[in-house]
Amino acid sequence: MNFKHGTFKGGIHPPYRKESTADVPLGFGVKPDTVIIPMSMHIGAPCTPIVKKGDQVYLGQRIGEPNGFVSVPIHASVSGKVIAVEERPHANGDRVMAVVIESDGLDTVDPSIKPYGSLEELDADAIKKMVVNAGIVGLGGATFPTHVKLAIPPDKNVDCVILNGAECEPYLTADHHLMLAHAEKVVMGLKIAMKSVGVKKGFIGVEDNKTDAIEALGKAIGNDASIEVYSLHTKYPQGAEKQLIAAVTGREVPSGGLPADAGVVVMNVGTAAQIAESMTTGMPLYKRILTCTGDAIKTPQTLEIRVGVSFQSVIDQCGGFTSEPGKVISGGPMMGVSQFETVVPVMKGTSGILCLTKESANIAEPSNCIHCGKCVGVCPIHLQPLIIAEYSLRNKWDKSEANNAMDCIECGSCSFICPAKRTLASSIRVAKREIIAQRRKGN
Repeated sequence: MNFKHGTFKGGIHPPYRKESTADVPLGFGVKPDTVIIPMSMHIGAPCTPIVKKGDQVYLGQRIGEPNGFVSVPIHASVSGKVIAVEERPHANGDRVMAVVIESDGLDTVDPSIKPYGSLEELDADAIKKMVVNAGIVGLGGATFPTHVKLAIPPDKNVDCVILNGAECEPYLTADHHLMLAHAEKVVMGLKIAMKSVGVKKGFIGVEDNKTDAIEALGKAIGNDASIEVYSLHTKYPQGAEKQLIAAVTGREVPSGGLPADAGVVVMNVGTAAQIAESMTTGMPLYKRILTCTGDAIKTPQTLEIRVGVSFQSVIDQCGGFTSEPGKVISGGPMMGVSQFETVVPVMKGTSGILCLTKESANIAEPSNCIHCGKCVGVCPIHLQPLIIAEYSLRNKWDKSEANNAMDCIECGSCSFICPAKRTLASSIRVAKREIIAQRRKGN
């Protein structure tokens, strides 16, 4: 089949450092003895635990009840006994309510779980209900509840679904391995999403440094003309939602708008694969593929891991640390979140565990801005990061907002390219949070 090519204006070319795991076969996590399952693993309202200490639970059983439309249920990733329902450390640096389960090693599946049927048997409403019940969220890292994306407002005219297989974040190869191992599921999940939102066209965007994944998807698509693969230029942040839409369709999401405003629904390839998995097996989202890598890891690997397994357990399975790490990051180096401890659990949105030595994690001291304009040239949203960041440092939140700080996608391209090593992205992130806080006070 023919593959189309696309990209966007701006962006950077950081060292990708994917070699240590790209050619290593996909592995599988060992069965955990204990899992810690947070009740907050998605954007939106946290869940309320519906089990208590001493309860026996099954694999796939609902243990957290959603609160509100922008929320999804949470399920047990093992069968066994609940040994605690209490606050535990979370990857966002906070402590949140969690259900702790001691596994019985049997993985006895909840007897109420059964396949939902075939694509032909399910209508759009049934698909959305399935997606909610399965607790499916965006697996690219944002964890936005998928059923919300599929619920198109009546005033929006959506005509296509785009799957994000770019995986432009350095070090990570989780989506790459997923597309190689489960290309058929990715394509089936796309077809299910297309039927749910009532469109006839689907696209899968993959960076052109993953030719094997592009070929695997092409074989899975076959002669289906309703789906096309876009071979995207290898550039960061090619997988960002707005940049992906621009590269594939040539459309621009308006300032403050959503993909639906450009006639598009975007989801990660992992999310699509999980939709297909849940439809055919009935199983909810209780595991995911992630990459554990970095120069502080002895044996970097990409593994399929249960939700609730500790970061330390995954690190141990990858041979442990080569030396005392300088930084452990949930996600990748550009948009990931640094961790204070490795007892935090793997969650639905954990795409990677990046462990860097002290030398690699060393951050140069920033100096004064030299007004070179490089941050402006690489910004994929066409902002002026140096101006927004300067207003942020002066606590002038209204000026930051006037310069469109809220449009920033926090990709970190500006900080990466800055010759003065200024922490532009961090300053803009602070400004965004303060702007949101002031808006809430105003309401």
